[in-house]
Amino acid sequence: MLKATVILRTVHRALMSETSARVTVELLHDYVFRASFSGTDATLVMDEPEPLGKLEGPNASRVLAAAIGNCLSASLAFCLRKSKIEVSSIRTEVEPRTERNERGYWRVKVVNVKINVTLVSPGDPARIRRCLEIFENYCVVTGAVREGVQVNVSTNLG
Repeated sequence: MLKATVILRTVHRALMSETSARVTVELLHDYVFRASFSGTDATLVMDEPEPLGKLEGPNASRVLAAAIGNCLSASLAFCLRKSKIEVSSIRTEVEPRTERNERGYWRVKVVNVKINVTLVSPGDPARIRRCLEIFENYCVVTGAVREGVQVNVSTNLG
């Protein structure tokens, strides 16, 4: 239990540094948008698939899937490393499944995630098993999606 508490404190400190993160999304043309992220020079070009767009970048469903995959992969890597288990590689495949809801709107209904981990050496089976039991609890994105996220929207038309 002490090990889980140490992991929780470390993850909590990392999350606290992200509490004021801001993402800005700007229209470039048609349905192509550029997302920029506070505190970094990184940007992401996003677009809708046909018939609306040309898929010049991932659409929002794919970005959500990437966020879930990244968060789960990072959480698992963190737990394994804190448990002194060396990770050689992680490759995660995420498949968002969309369906129409009862009102006819498209929604991401299911996200299937397959995480493939290669270890440097076999490692302690008990420590590995423990990480596999708890790592999902530390993924802030997956937890938010599973629990439902309150989204507050305001618009300003000028």
